[in-house]
Amino acid sequence: MKIQEVIDTAFAMPLTSPSYPRPPYRFTNREFFIITYRTDPDALRAVVPEPLEIDEPLVKYEFIRMPDSTGFGDYTETGQVIPVSYEGVKGGYTHAMFLNDHAPIAGGRELWGFPKKLADPCLRSDREVLIGTLDMHGVRVATGSMGYKHEALDHDEVMKSLTQPNFMVKIIPHVDGTPRILELVRYFLEDITIKGAWTAPAALELFHHAPAPVAQLPVLEVISGTHILSDLTLGLGEVVHDYLA
Repeated sequence: MKIQEVIDTAFAMPLTSPSYPRPPYRFTNREFFIITYRTDPDALRAVVPEPLEIDEPLVKYEFIRMPDSTGFGDYTETGQVIPVSYEGVKGGYTHAMFLNDHAPIAGGRELWGFPKKLADPCLRSDREVLIGTLDMHGVRVATGSMGYKHEALDHDEVMKSLTQPNFMVKIIPHVDGTPRILELVRYFLEDITIKGAWTAPAALELFHHAPAPVAQLPVLEVISGTHILSDLTLGLGEVVHDYLA
């Protein structure tokens, strides 16, 4: 390949057979199971990077089922999103993510900076209960449960939560191991259609696991459980803070 061919071709690795196609990425029947819980404020402050700010010691533990996504296929993920604010605007900071498909792991880390790791999450309904689990290396890391579609939620309020900005720290190392890119990235969910949204009593257990330290943000009190079925597009990111500038 000539130099210009490399420049024209390259958008993801490997050069001649990328792990995922070019965006945008549309998700159909994307299903969220979100448990909001209160945690230890000192533990929360230890993991949320400036210039993001914490208003309350809350965490959203999310199980997400994606049966139909352009480019990424059929997969499930789970992880922790921390409610934060940036320049006075409320949003969510993605602290940890675990999923079972290589393409969205590679694409999520390379494009946005999602903190994705390979594991074995699951989201399913069992009779009258919605159940989310995370296993890693054959060890249980998280178990969430919620009553199935007990009470419908107001779609306008759910839309307001889904359209808030989302943040993460994108890290790309230099060849010597030092950070070459270290940025706070913001993105939005776009073209959202809410097909249903419900709440019910919920419970969450987190277990200590070295490569999946979700239990370092302990569950002190479960605040709410939310179940959402939607179609949406994952918007591309923008850099709002360069830590190396």
